[in-house]
Amino acid sequence: MTNLILRVNITSTDDSYANHPENYINLDDDDYLIFSGGSDAVKDGEDLPTELELNRAATVVSAIDSVEVAKYFLADYSENLLREIINAGLVAKRYVFAASFDGATATEPTLEAWDDDDCDTYILTCLGAGTPNLSWYKAIVTTYSTPSAPWAGVSLAGSGTSNVVYLNATNGPLTVATDLYFNFAVVIPAGVSTPEANTPCLAIVYATN
Repeated sequence: MTNLILRVNITSTDDSYANHPENYINLDDDDYLIFSGGSDAVKDGEDLPTELELNRAATVVSAIDSVEVAKYFLADYSENLLREIINAGLVAKRYVFAASFDGATATEPTLEAWDDDDCDTYILTCLGAGTPNLSWYKAIVTTYSTPSAPWAGVSLAGSGTSNVVYLNATNGPLTVATDLYFNFAVVIPAGVSTPEANTPCLAIVYATN
């Protein structure tokens, strides 16, 4: 069975895990991501924020323009610590999220977004409320090249071919142990008027022999 470790680069250095493993943190089961406008309480090196602190640091939306969330954080649960993912977003950065596989796969790994870890619905507002192309969650595969900024990427919601990211750039299943890379952004459409607290699930899906 092929195992997966998801890693996050928490530095500004845009280089691979193989070259700079010290720049990456492994995600544990209790860790999660936070997308925020940022504040004195919600910033790199602070304790994990309360709900009130997150609300006060919420992204300010626009009636006219779409707005990208300004700050991306790893909530390091075991350390009770926020770690900013500096290179995440619609920027020309390649080595941000690393999916490290220790062997071959039977299918090409895909990055998907779902309402929860049941991975069977995508009706949350942030995932397009059932219309995948309206999802706020954007991602782009960067395994083989650096994206141009601002990149468009794929609107993540559910499965299928149009709303998932093929992490091996549609080159098929993995034949050996491999590190695959992607970048991720949250873009809130213009005119969003209803405050919500959504906690969708990002999943990397693959089959093994």
